[in-house]
Amino acid sequence: MTLLSRILGLVRDFIIAKYFGANGLSDAFLVAFRIPNFFRRLFAEGAFSQAFIPILADSKANQSDDELQEAINHIATKLLGVLVLITIVVILLAPLVMFVFAWGFYFKTDQSQYFLASDMLRITFPYLLLISLTALSGAILNTYDNFSVPAFTPVLLNVSLILSAIFLSKYLETPIMALAWGVLIGGVVQLAFQIPFLRKIHRMPKLRFGSHPAIQTLKKRMLPALFGVSVSQINLLIDTMIASTLIAGSVSWLYYSDRLLELPLALIGIALATVALAKLSNFYAKNDVEGFSQTIDKALLYGLILGLPASIGLVMLSDGLIITLFQYEAFNENDAIQSALSLQAYGAGLVAFIAVKILAPVFLSRGDTKTPVKAGVAAMVSNIILNLVLAYHYGHDGLAAATSLSAVLNASLLYYFLTRQSIFRFSSAFYKMLIKVGLSSIIMLGYIYYASPTTDLYLQADAAQRVIMLSKTILTSAGIYFVSLYIFGLRAKQL
Repeated sequence: MTLLSRILGLVRDFIIAKYFGANGLSDAFLVAFRIPNFFRRLFAEGAFSQAFIPILADSKANQSDDELQEAINHIATKLLGVLVLITIVVILLAPLVMFVFAWGFYFKTDQSQYFLASDMLRITFPYLLLISLTALSGAILNTYDNFSVPAFTPVLLNVSLILSAIFLSKYLETPIMALAWGVLIGGVVQLAFQIPFLRKIHRMPKLRFGSHPAIQTLKKRMLPALFGVSVSQINLLIDTMIASTLIAGSVSWLYYSDRLLELPLALIGIALATVALAKLSNFYAKNDVEGFSQTIDKALLYGLILGLPASIGLVMLSDGLIITLFQYEAFNENDAIQSALSLQAYGAGLVAFIAVKILAPVFLSRGDTKTPVKAGVAAMVSNIILNLVLAYHYGHDGLAAATSLSAVLNASLLYYFLTRQSIFRFSSAFYKMLIKVGLSSIIMLGYIYYASPTTDLYLQADAAQRVIMLSKTILTSAGIYFVSLYIFGLRAKQL
């Protein structure tokens, strides 16, 4: 389901690039969309879900159905109240919020981009309310081992944006405003889609005002987790802030390269983390130490086997990927080259991004939100410092490199704390697998370096030829990688 969602996400980005290109207007929309998306990661998939699922798992394992439902009701009501308040404030103060998150727009000679972004923010921000309630529903469904419905839900946002870009844009004075309306419509559809599935398991939240122990527990766990889980999102937002001060198109170049990073990150890191958190919380609630440790080991093993070759692919095939997917009509050759540069920087950090996604929930499943915060704050501070240094010398791709380097620091610190607290450490079997994966990846890298088409070939080819060249390279590379793993002794049954 996540694969389907991400493929449609690439189709969405292809349509947006084709119709609107990479310029001041697209930068304005992407910032207006990134602000609610940032808060969504805090209130939805990020800190809220990571703090909420362990509470839900514990209530499900140790309390009655009525007590579980009351906890859901009180938490849902409190979340709704907070989100309504935040949404109203941001709609009323949209220009001020836009100044905080993208001050570079305000200080440009032509302020039309700033005011356009502010207008679009008023339309896109209610998406936060809708998608956070959708995430609440998804967390409940995940706890009941329904992973497919929440994973499919993002498909609906992508469909809404695609249809808005193609059809609604024709009827608006400023065509790109159609994307803002597409975000809002997508949020409504996503929430409506999950309601029948909540009703089916009799877990539809109801309004309940007043205090409840579950709310107090959620507050204690969620506030620190705002930093610990969402550091990568905070770092991306800082990238956007600084990119708004760079030349027009910088925000868009970072966006398109980040979108390609998100494909393997979602399929590997987020998919593993989503399932692992639910399982880890259940094992911890039942005091199953062996099951807890094996879940971490398996998640990291899958992350390594799939993540390292994906990282090499993103770096080595960055030009081919961006040109094939996005370089059409309004999205020109320079846009493709600039996006490829930041993709190389993001791609180099993929394994670290995946590791953070897997390791942070280990602490959260145990009710420990403070430890991920320590690692997260250190990574965030390092990202800000690196941003300022690297952006000055290398522009937007310096921002991407800073984000990857801070992810490496974050992952390293999380593992350090795991070992220091005697929760988990790599087994000898993991190190043996690391050698096999490393050697197989080097062999694959050699093939890509010597046999893949050049950037000029991609630029000169039509769409069909580009797809054929890229597909051939990716499929052959994957074949070489997995055959190498087989030769080095890895068998499917071992996994």
